[in-house]
Amino acid sequence: MPQQTAPSDPTSSPAPALFSWEFATDPYPAYAWLREHAPVHRTELPSGVEAWLVTRYADARTALADGRLSKNPVHHSEAAHGKGKIGIPGERSANLMTHLLNIDPPDHTRLRRLVAKAFTPRRVAAFAPRVQELTDRLIDAIAAKGTEQGTADLIHEFAFPLPIYAICDLLGVPPEDQDDFRDWAGMMIRHGGGPRGGVARSVKKMRAYLAELIHRKRADPGDDLISDLIRAGDDGEHLTENEAAAMAFILLFAGFETTVNLIGNGMYALLRNPEQRERLQASLAAGESGLLETGIEELLRYDGPVELATWRFATEPVTLGGQLIGVGEPVLVVLAAADRDPERFDGPDTLDLSRRDNQHLGFGHGIHYCIGAPLARLEARAAISTLLRRLPDLRLAAETDDLRWRGGLIMRGLRSLPVEFTPEKR
Repeated sequence: MPQQTAPSDPTSSPAPALFSWEFATDPYPAYAWLREHAPVHRTELPSGVEAWLVTRYADARTALADGRLSKNPVHHSEAAHGKGKIGIPGERSANLMTHLLNIDPPDHTRLRRLVAKAFTPRRVAAFAPRVQELTDRLIDAIAAKGTEQGTADLIHEFAFPLPIYAICDLLGVPPEDQDDFRDWAGMMIRHGGGPRGGVARSVKKMRAYLAELIHRKRADPGDDLISDLIRAGDDGEHLTENEAAAMAFILLFAGFETTVNLIGNGMYALLRNPEQRERLQASLAAGESGLLETGIEELLRYDGPVELATWRFATEPVTLGGQLIGVGEPVLVVLAAADRDPERFDGPDTLDLSRRDNQHLGFGHGIHYCIGAPLARLEARAAISTLLRRLPDLRLAAETDDLRWRGGLIMRGLRSLPVEFTPEKR
């Protein structure tokens, strides 16, 4: 791997503005500046919290696997004073803190082992027909619209509901309750970068529902993840009700929004790169799957669903990228910047669906690597390939400057993605 170059003199070019609406639309030039001039950069976040941003691939990969950088917010230097808005609004008051994004070994090891049983290759493969069924049902509704010209919002009508219904099925949420989950999840997405009260209210409603659902599943277990978590606790795995609820909550919260953004960002990238889209359509028409497989990985690298990895806190002084990070200071690994590092990827700002050397960090790295990655890949493959097959002339129905990206620190996703197409003939 090429050696990283030393940081340049920060005064040689002006520092970019971070976290503005212009930055949200296209953060990549700012990240390029940081990689060159200030690869490990301390900044004040919109919430008022000061944190270190890690932007180079080599540093990012190191940080993601460094056990001295804890996931537990108790190590945040400002936590004892009630300062700093970190994590998911409302999770603490709802007793939902004991999930995989907030804990370290050995508790992390124990809980991840239990949940990993739901994401084995066999179980994910067995879920594929259901994902395809959901995909077809949603596209049926879109494709039948209009007689000469069809229009749709790919986020709200497709990319958003697909993973919600899929993760609800996996968890064991009854069909009659899934629309409630869709409403709560929608509230969390709509307010992700705005008033925290909307998210906190949704979290509270989810917590109350999960408590009741766990009670029902204990009396009448099924073949689903929540029942599996309850069985594990009953079999002596020391899983409390709060842990079971927190695990179900974070799988829903993290499992749906990442996939919404993977599908939405991925389709947006393909619509803006017609040659790549046409290559993929031709490959799919020929019955080949190789380009789809590498293509999903490239979409994860090029404009992935998670912009910054979730919070880490130094438990002892850590030197990273030449900077000394003090005890308790927050560290945010910028996956979006690392995955466009020219020291690691050739032509990083170019979308190349056939890219082979592609060890991107879109799902993280180390012991906190996204446990739901196999399901997200499955959903993205089904969603994107079916859209391109059934709506082959799909095209943007808005100017790119008119599209808006959701606010927020961790996730990267469009608020809407208007498209037009020729409706299917019935």
